[in-house]
Formats: sequence, structure tokens, C-alpha cells
Amino acid sequence: MLTGKSVALRARHEADVSILQAELYDDVAVRSRADSRPWRPIPPGSAKSPYAVSDPVDDAACFSVVRLADNTLAGEALLWGIDLHNRTAHVGVALRPAYRGRGLGTDVVQVLCHYGFTVRGLQRLQAETLADNVAMIRSAAAAGFVPEGTLRRAAWVAGEFADQVVLGLLAEEWRAEQGLLHRSP
Repeated sequence: MLTGKSVALRARHEADVSILQAELYDDVAVRSRADSRPWRPIPPGSAKSPYAVSDPVDDAACFSVVRLADNTLAGEALLWGIDLHNRTAHVGVALRPAYRGRGLGTDVVQVLCHYGFTVRGLQRLQAETLADNVAMIRSAAAAGFVPEGTLRRAAWVAGEFADQVVLGLLAEEWRAEQGLLHRSP
């Protein structure tokens, strides 16, 4: 388990799947804003659920987010599109409605950065989000991500195109911000 100030990231448990499916996936409007793939109905318990428990894979690391204060399931976090050759990955966070707006997202992003840079030895992390997703942009910025550009009308959301913002963070920037860079005397 990876622990931050207010959250822990742990492996997905079977008991998490139905909660995440109901509160994150089955909310079509929210899911359509969070995923570039079109929403499709997936029955409860399906192996096709994005939250289904599965064996680890090389190109993604999926976590359940647990709030430390009461050990409750707060959402999901992941590194996806992990590229072991270029040592890069993308960051994803989705919190259950009752846990949004409480500052947990910032801690989740910090813990994902620790995992990506320290545990996995990645060199770059990237976040893409809709330009109006202020919560994710703030959480990423608080972890040290910097805006790298806007992809104009790059996302199809609720019947229209929306802009996406790309934010990036390099390992040495994160380490410097964490005070982890070794400087020679």
C-alpha cells in the first residue's frame, strides 16, 4: 500500500468493483468527461468493467483510493499508457461524488508521482484533462505539473467537442520540489 497525507493507494478488491462501477462508471455524464472512449452499458460483475480485478499488466497500474481517516473507498487512481522504453506514463484520478472537493485529489496525484518516479523509475508523467476540469488542473499543479499546451476541440463530450489541457512533470522537477535532489558540495 502507498500512503500519502490523507489517502492510501492499494490494490483493487472485489468489494470495490460494484461501488466504483455504480458511482463512477454508471454516471454517464461524468464518465463521458473522464474517458476518451465512448460510454457503453456494462452489466454489474462483467469482466469488461474498467474496475474489474485483474492480474497486473506492464502498461497500467490501477489502484483503489482509500481515505485514511476512516479507511473508506474514495475512488480510483492509475498510471496508464506506461511506456517502459521511454519511461513515461499518464496519470488518472476519479473520486466518488461524496469525496470530491475535499483536497484528496491533490494527495492522490502526489502519491501517484511517488509511485511513478520512485517505485517505477519513470522519467515523465503526463495528465490530460478537459480544460474546464479545474479540480484536476489544480491537483496536478499542486504536485508540480506544468501546463504544456491545449489540444483544441480534441475531446467529444456530451455531443460537442471540448478542449483538453496537457500537463507534464519530469522526475527531476518532482524530486526538486520534494527536496530529494542530491546536490554535490
